[in-house]
Order: sequence, then C-alpha cells, then structure tokens
Amino acid sequence: MTKHHLPFGSTKAEPYGLVVTPEDAGWTYSGLRTLELDGGGHVFETGGDEMLVLPLSGSCAVECDGETFELTGRRDVFSRVTDFAYVPRDATVRVRGSGRFALPAARCGNRLTPRYGPAGDVPVELRGAGVASRQVNNFCTPEAFPYADKLIACEVLTPGGCWSSYPPHKHDEDGPGECRLEEIYYFEVAGEGMAYQRVYGTEERPIDVLAEVRTGDVVTIPHGWHGPSMATPGYDLYYLNVMAGPGTQRQWLICDDPAHTWIRGTWEGQEPDPRLPLTSAEER
Repeated sequence: MTKHHLPFGSTKAEPYGLVVTPEDAGWTYSGLRTLELDGGGHVFETGGDEMLVLPLSGSCAVECDGETFELTGRRDVFSRVTDFAYVPRDATVRVRGSGRFALPAARCGNRLTPRYGPAGDVPVELRGAGVASRQVNNFCTPEAFPYADKLIACEVLTPGGCWSSYPPHKHDEDGPGECRLEEIYYFEVAGEGMAYQRVYGTEERPIDVLAEVRTGDVVTIPHGWHGPSMATPGYDLYYLNVMAGPGTQRQWLICDDPAHTWIRGTWEGQEPDPRLPLTSAEER
C-alpha cells in the first residue's frame, strides 16, 4: 500500500514542504506540516488543531495570543535537542526566522494556553540494547509535557546499523495496556543515506508497507504492527512521531507483536550502543 509512504515533495503545498491533514490521511486526529523560512515570517491559523512549532534546523520567534517565544532551535536534528512552542486551537500564529520547522498537529476539543518548552526540560531516554538501541527525546509525551489536549510527539534517533521501533508494536485498539492512536513518522537521514520502515497488519485489518525512506519522507500508520525502523550502516536515522486518538485520556499505551516480544528478554546484560546518546540539550 504505497499510499502510506509519502516521499519528499509529494505533498508539498506552498508555503509548506509537507502537508498531512487528518483528511489527507483518511483518519480523524493526527497531522503534520513542515515550513521553511529564509529570514521572513509566516502567519497561519490553527483552526481545530492544537500544534507545535518544532525547529528541525534554525531558530525562530513564535507569536500567539500576545505571547512571544524565542526558540533557540538547532543546527540540525543530529546536533542537539531543541526547544519548542505549543500553540492552541483557534489561534493565529506568526513564525519569524530562518530554518525548517515541523508543525505537528492534533484535532482536539479543548483550547489550552500557549507554552514554551525548554530544551533542558526534554527527557532523553535510551531504549533497547545492542543493535536494537535508540534514543528517544520525549519532548511532548504526556508525562514530560502535560499541557496538551490530544497531541503526543517525540523524536527518535537511531545510530547507523541499529534497528528501532523494535520489537514491532501497535496501538490501534482500546483495551488493557493499549489505546488507539493514529501515527505519523517523519524521517531524516544523515548525509545522503537511506533507511527502511516496516508496517504490517492482520487478516482482519491488512496493511503492508516496506518503504525505503530518505530525508523528508513520511509514513502514515492508521493501524497495524509497526517496526522495525532500520538505520543502514553508516547513516544515523531520525524520525519524528506524531500521535493522537479518540481517548478521553492522553496516553501512549502499546502492545508488542506476540511473535517477537521475546526479543526484549535478550537485552538483559547488554549495554546500549556506545554512540548513544547522539544528542542532548548541548550543541554537539
């Protein structure tokens, strides 16, 4: 189903380099845009979506509801953890600066308060071990940033040669230990590299994606097991996860593919890849 792999440029709509709305994806909640500025400004309306302004490269000022947040940003996604701004639904937002910015979005019901997220407050977590090692920057997860209504977002950095989003997992049903979340993966690959993303389903709910991804590509995941995300040797992999769903509680609960969950037990006694963490709040 190639409709779930959106190569760089395939959803461009000026002034945005990438546009994925809930309507585009065929679901209800999750969305993403990217915006590039060269010293100028851009004004947009959030409408029914709460959103983030997340620097992928460069820095900017974000104005909303009489507040101005100066985002220090970063050179690129492999150089440091960044600060960010949260903006609510039904708001007018002005972004001024230079660089590329991700605008993760979630259709929501409650109008909250604009907020600044400092880079130094972003929890950096190491998951897995050995060749299944990765770094997760939990900048807009429920525990780290409780000030959103529906939106959940995090960044994952995977050293070249490692596999992440592994073992494969899903979050497409409500039940013990699992909740329904639509998910967008936005990828960047160091240098001129490539990576791979796998998504697969069940007989009742089929989906079958094995995509070669490069910088700027997106994979949408309406349901099904997803993982691994494979970083090819020599090329570090970054992806931004954007999630939202119908639950009354904002939470991230997942279920491993039972065929592969045993892999977690093999991590005992193994250390994370020594290259991790790849980034922190300090410039690398």
